[in-house]
Amino acid sequence: MLYRLAGWSLLESAQTFLGGYCVARALDGGFLAGRTGLGLAWLAVAAAAILAGGPLLRGVFGQLAALVEPLRDALVRRAVERALHGAITDPARADAGAVSRLTHQTEIVRDSFAGLVLTARSFVFTAVGALAGLFTLAPRFLLVVLPPLTLGLLLFLATLAPMAAAQRTYLTADEALADRVGTIGAGLRDIAACGTSARAAERTGELIDAGADAARALARWAAVRTLALGVAGQSPVLLLLVTAPWLVRQGVTAGALVGALTYLVQSLLPALHTLMTALGAAGTRLLVVLDRFTDPAAGEDGARTAHRSPGKPVRGGEAAGLGTDGGTTPLPATPSARAGGQPAVTERVAVAERGTGPVSLPILSGSGSDSRPVPAAEVRGVTLAYGPGAPPVLDRLDLLVDQGEHVAVVGPSGIGKSTLTGVLAGLLAPDGGSVLLAGRPVAGRDARELAALRVLIPQQAYVFSGTVRDNLAYLRPDVPDDELRRAVTALGAEELVGRLGGLAAPVESARLSQGERQLLSLCRAHVASAPLLVLDEATCHLDPAAEERVELALAARPGTLIVVAHRLSSARRADRILVLDGTRPAYGTHDELLAVSPLYRDLAGHWQDG
Repeated sequence: MLYRLAGWSLLESAQTFLGGYCVARALDGGFLAGRTGLGLAWLAVAAAAILAGGPLLRGVFGQLAALVEPLRDALVRRAVERALHGAITDPARADAGAVSRLTHQTEIVRDSFAGLVLTARSFVFTAVGALAGLFTLAPRFLLVVLPPLTLGLLLFLATLAPMAAAQRTYLTADEALADRVGTIGAGLRDIAACGTSARAAERTGELIDAGADAARALARWAAVRTLALGVAGQSPVLLLLVTAPWLVRQGVTAGALVGALTYLVQSLLPALHTLMTALGAAGTRLLVVLDRFTDPAAGEDGARTAHRSPGKPVRGGEAAGLGTDGGTTPLPATPSARAGGQPAVTERVAVAERGTGPVSLPILSGSGSDSRPVPAAEVRGVTLAYGPGAPPVLDRLDLLVDQGEHVAVVGPSGIGKSTLTGVLAGLLAPDGGSVLLAGRPVAGRDARELAALRVLIPQQAYVFSGTVRDNLAYLRPDVPDDELRRAVTALGAEELVGRLGGLAAPVESARLSQGERQLLSLCRAHVASAPLLVLDEATCHLDPAAEERVELALAARPGTLIVVAHRLSSARRADRILVLDGTRPAYGTHDELLAVSPLYRDLAGHWQDG
C-alpha cells in the first residue's frame, strides 16, 4: 500500500519537474531563440503535465483511503473496548467521553492524519521534483535556495513539540474551567448559603489565569512558526532575485532563471506553506486527540472530575458540598450551631423552576384563629422573579403550614415548586413578602441558624466520602448509634447499610445508585433535630413501595413535613396539598381540590392513567 502510494507520488514529482523545466526550455530554446513553435511545444508539454494531475490525484486518494481507514477502525475498536472495560470494572462510574471518542475524536484523527499524510507526501515529492529541476537547470540554484529553505524547516520543526505541549495545556485548562463553571452554576445557592463565594471565585480565577497563560504561550509559539514560514517560504525567492546578476555572470540563462522562479512560486513554496500549516494546526490537534486514546486516564476526566479518593481535600465550591453526579465529595467540616449542635445544611437545591402569573392563595381548610399555635412555616405575600423584567415565579403567595402537618406541593414542571422550597429553606431571598419558620423570620439568618430550623433534601442527593455513620449523622453529629439504626430500619435502608458493611464502613458515592444515595440522605434527614423537613422530589429515584415507607416514617417523625410530590400516592398521603397553578393556586385536602382545582383534577387523572 505504501509502495503504491509512493509510486503515484513519483508521478507527481515528474509533473513538478516538467513544470519548471518546460518553461525554461520554452524561453531559451524557443521564444528567445526566435523559434516560437518550439516554445509553444514546450509549453504544451507543461500543460499536458498539469492536465495529468486529475488521474494522478485520484490514484493518490485511493491509496490514501487504504492507509487511513484501518487507523480509524482501530481507534473505534479501542474506544469501544475501553468503554466496555470501564463499564464492567466500574459500572457505577459513567465514561462521559466514550461517545465523543467513538465519533467526533475518531473523525478528527482520521481527517488530521489523512491531511498530514497528503500534505507531507505532496511536499516531499514536490520538493524532489523541484530540486531535481533546479539542479538540472543550474546546480548553483541549490546554493541559493537550500540554505534558507533548510533553516526555515528546522526552525519550524523545533516549534512542533512545544506547540503541542502548549495546545495540550490550553485544552486541559479550558476543560477544567468549563467543568468548574458548570459545577458552580449547578450549586450556586450552596456556595452562597455556606459562605464560600470568595474561595470559589479565587479558584475559578486561578483556572482563568491558567487558561490565559496557556493561550499566551500558544500565541508566542504561533509567532515563531510564522517567522519560520517567512524564512522558508519567502527568503528563497528574495535571494534568487538578489543573486540573479551573479547567476547570470556565472552563465545561467534567462530561461533557467524563470524556470527556477516557476519551481519556487508555483510548486515548492506553496507545498511548503501547506505542510507548515497542516503540521502546525492539524498536527498538534492530532497529537492531543491521540493522547485521549493512548492515556488510560485521558478523556475520562470530565466524567470523573468529582471522583476522588476518600479524604482527599477539595477546592473552591467543593468546600460547600458541590460535586458532579456520581462523584465522591469529601465530608465538609461540621460547624457548630446556635441550637443543638446543628450543622449548616449543604444539600443542593435543584435548579429553580419557573412559572408565570400572580398567585393569590385561598386557604380552603384549617384556617384556625388568632390563638392557634405558632405555624411551622408561614409565607406572607412572597414574590420572586429571576432577574429584572422577568415574570415572577411566585407572585404574592400566601401559605400557612401547621406544626406537625404533612403537606404536599404539586404542579406542572416549571411552575415554581423548587423555587418555593428554596424560599422556605432561606436559600432564595424573595423580592417581596416574608417567610417565617416556627414564628421566626428567615431573612437575615446565617446558614447555621437556618439549619436549626429546617432540613432541605433536594432531588440530587449528596453522599460524602467517609463512613456510613459520618453520612447519616452529618446533620446531628452527637446522635446515638441506636437512634441511627432505628432510623435506618424505619426507612427500609437496613439492607443497604448491611451491604455497605455497617455504620463504620466507608462509603464511595460513585458505587451507589441514585436511589441508594437518596435513601442515605433521607436517613440523614430523619435523625436531624430541625423541626421542619422539606423534600424537593427527594424520593423520585425510589420505587413506590420504598417511597411510601420513607414518607410515612418521615411524617411520623416529630416535626413538620413538606414534600414536592411527583406521584398521586405521595400527594394522597399528605394532610393537605398545595397546587401551584400560576394565577389560580389552591390549598386543601385531596377531595377539596378535586372539587375546586381543574389543574389538580388533570394531574390526578394523569397520575391515575400512568
